[in-house]
Amino acid sequence: MAGIYIHVPFCASFCTYCGFYSEVLRDSALAGRYVSALCREAASQRGFFPQGAAIRTVYIGGGTPSLLSPSQFEDICAALAASFDLSSVEEFTVEVNPDDICHSGGRELLKAYRGCGVNRVSVGVQSFHDAHLKWMNRRHDAVEAEKAVELLTGSFDNVSLDLIFGYSGLTDEEWEADIRKAAALGVQHISAYQMSLDAGSMLSKLADKGRYSEPDEDACRRQYFLLQDVLDEEGFVQYEISNFCRPGFHSRHNSAYWAREPYLGLGPGAHSFDGGRHRSWNVSDLRAWLDGATAEGETLSDADIYNEKVMLGLRTSAGVEAALIGESAKHNLSFDAATGRYSIGRRDMFVSDSIIRDYLKTD
Repeated sequence: MAGIYIHVPFCASFCTYCGFYSEVLRDSALAGRYVSALCREAASQRGFFPQGAAIRTVYIGGGTPSLLSPSQFEDICAALAASFDLSSVEEFTVEVNPDDICHSGGRELLKAYRGCGVNRVSVGVQSFHDAHLKWMNRRHDAVEAEKAVELLTGSFDNVSLDLIFGYSGLTDEEWEADIRKAAALGVQHISAYQMSLDAGSMLSKLADKGRYSEPDEDACRRQYFLLQDVLDEEGFVQYEISNFCRPGFHSRHNSAYWAREPYLGLGPGAHSFDGGRHRSWNVSDLRAWLDGATAEGETLSDADIYNEKVMLGLRTSAGVEAALIGESAKHNLSFDAATGRYSIGRRDMFVSDSIIRDYLKTD
């Protein structure tokens, strides 16, 4: 199975938790250059996949694709169709922001998505509480978030919703309300991420100045367990550390990443992988990419490949084959005799990073 990932470097706002500025938010000329360059890159990569390889997934995201006009989105899809055989695509996902769906041109966007074959939409809600959305500097409010999800579920049979937890000021009661609201809106997939202090982010800078303090680990653990329990009660299955779905609605595209299947990345900052030993990536700076900066790459060693298999596999409920880690299996892994695979226990998913480190090779 192969997939195509397109990185769209348009961010809808300045986000406290990620620190991205909307550098090209309303710059139509720059957006036009991006679309043209992306179409050229797609044409230049038409030989990336081996002949006969079936492309099963397309994912447009990593920024805010919903800022693109319907015609720009259609141009990108036309370029993909001209350069690749998309007849076997099973899942075509696009990321959207609630406010872009709710504004006057939102319905035209949805029409363009459906016309281009999009069958899955991921919406960045983050919270259903206005105070928290304002703190995150999100452009939408809680009413728009709910309206956007309702519009999306009315247009698509597969809608994913993102939520954020584990930040100062979020009570357990508010967090449970967010989870239950998301489930009640009829989405098929929920991704929930714990807020972290990423280097260079606005939140990290606030912490350095003493203006923000992270909640303690017990509070974050409690909210993670609450996430697991409420979604289990609501009929969702946890198939990865941060991802939950109704049966049959796992993200095929992301699952392919975790299985180390080949994928082609297009756009600034996008990564590509041949499914074996070679990985490459485009320069992340938009203007440098527009100016034709050369992509970089690396050849993976045996240790690199082993570590990737362990790290990616143990992120998921499917785990890894017993033969991969052999006698190194430790007491904190669960073993399924029916599948012959080790996996991290449900509750231990919260501390998965520390567990995974125990199985990695250092040389």
